[in-house]
Amino acid sequence: MLKVQAANAHTLLAEKIQHHLAVIYESIELPQTIESLTDELFAIMRLDDANVSEGTLKNSPELWSEKDTILITYGDSLHNDDEPPLSTLHQFMHKYCYPTINSVHILPFFPYSSDDGFSVIDYSSVNESLGSWKDVEAISSEFNLMSDLVINHCSARSAWFENFKKSEGIGCDYFYTASPEDDLTGVVRPRTSDLLKEVETPEGMKYVWCTFSPDQVDFDFRNPAVLKAFVEIIRQYLDHGIKIFRLDAVAFLWKQIGTSCINLEQTHEAIRLLRSLIEQAEPQAVIITETNIPNHENLTYFGNGNEAHAIYNFSLPPLLLNTLVTGSCDHLKRWLMGMPPAQRGTTYFNFIASHDGIGLRPAEGLLSDKEINNLLNTMQLFGGRVSWRTGENGEQKPYEINIALFDALQGTNQGQDKYGTERFICAHAIMLGLEGIPGIYIHSLLATSNDYEKVENTNQNRSINRHRWDYTALTEALDQKHTQNSQVLNRMLALINLRTNQPAFNPNATQFTLHLGGQLFGYWRQSVDRQQSIFCVSNVSLEAQNLNLADMNLITTDNWKDIISGNVIDSQTHNITLQPYQTVWITNLYE
Repeated sequence: MLKVQAANAHTLLAEKIQHHLAVIYESIELPQTIESLTDELFAIMRLDDANVSEGTLKNSPELWSEKDTILITYGDSLHNDDEPPLSTLHQFMHKYCYPTINSVHILPFFPYSSDDGFSVIDYSSVNESLGSWKDVEAISSEFNLMSDLVINHCSARSAWFENFKKSEGIGCDYFYTASPEDDLTGVVRPRTSDLLKEVETPEGMKYVWCTFSPDQVDFDFRNPAVLKAFVEIIRQYLDHGIKIFRLDAVAFLWKQIGTSCINLEQTHEAIRLLRSLIEQAEPQAVIITETNIPNHENLTYFGNGNEAHAIYNFSLPPLLLNTLVTGSCDHLKRWLMGMPPAQRGTTYFNFIASHDGIGLRPAEGLLSDKEINNLLNTMQLFGGRVSWRTGENGEQKPYEINIALFDALQGTNQGQDKYGTERFICAHAIMLGLEGIPGIYIHSLLATSNDYEKVENTNQNRSINRHRWDYTALTEALDQKHTQNSQVLNRMLALINLRTNQPAFNPNATQFTLHLGGQLFGYWRQSVDRQQSIFCVSNVSLEAQNLNLADMNLITTDNWKDIISGNVIDSQTHNITLQPYQTVWITNLYE
């Protein structure tokens, strides 16, 4: 009986994969049948009758909870001369983060040629300057490990591209080419460099598609060999303990001349295919799509609950930053009210700082051009830089703000003030309470400031927020009570620790936006079992604000407490005064 069920499950999965492939390659003449391609993918992922589960095909396991927080870091954000940086990172996380932070996203840790890792030379090995697969596995044995799958492009110095230039060997047909005569005016890109790169080959001059830079050459997924190569990479990563896959720049995966070459249907279907394979090979695995695009486009990567398990909440960073430097939460509140709850099996990935800048495309349609320009001017006052992109018809538009978040929040549009740290903590308190899984950039956790020297050395704006800490100097700073780094780390960890003990902060718990005026930003969370409520309210202004508890309809028969301050709210309390940038988490269920 069990063998029959397994065979049935295997057949159902095969039919599902064949459907995905038929959609992706509908207009492509393949060198093999869809059925044989499916068999090859099954073999690569080691999906046979014995390990294909009918239950997994029908039911999503519980993949996340309020206990989950992800630290975002480069493999060499911390360095110690006597050991591999990945080992140093592991020591730091074990000493300062465990068990409060249970997951880590290590940005590309593979051999690379540019873009701080996102121009991968070899997907199958660990960059020797960082460590080895043994170091990666040591981290994955203690923390949930998230890794990038740089799926849109690879390095122009990779073996695959060398074979392309020779027109022979593995990779010789892996890359997308076009003609300078093609109509490419509608192509949407995040960079201003030339789209096509001239490459001399034995077959003549070819023009290779480069969405991001001349060193990052785009794959041609019309060739199923490229798909098979990436499925092999995924299988290897699973074998090394990686459970969370960040699909980098995946919105650009499929190209079609005459279109925008972004968010095409084949791209969405490819994500559905990868999810079907990955979740069957490892039921606890998660796919997160990195699509730095306008909010309404970003939401489409949930599909019908069958694409990304989680999507980056890209509109949150620019809207929250704008809120805290203007003192008005109107845009943030309006956006949050319009965000649909993530359906079962999906959630949001919330962050407000990362290795990249603060993206401005996700603010399109949410902030006016004038408001974006005002935000740019304020950030430049605090030492920030602006990176640009090429829009439709070739016009230049601001793409992102490059600045360390700690410096970005040192003041408002009125200038720098004394509330920088409080404003910074407020930003994270807002983010930590929201529906979704929170991601904390290591330089936010450590209150790292702008690295102007690195910008000068690399001539790259993004380097401003990619500092490398000497581990000895860092531990000395963290072990002193009164340093900026120590105080911020302790306050951040205290907030995260509070969060992990609240069922109402489950990533899929109910959320409603509160209407408390322009200076008080608030929302209500309720646990899945409806036993716990938390009212999260933050003063986003420079002036103290009065919070009328009647506006939140607290049930007077319950006992309430702000778990951040520890203050109990009894039946005689009708108002609370929130100091500038103070946050309260008022709950009816507490110890």
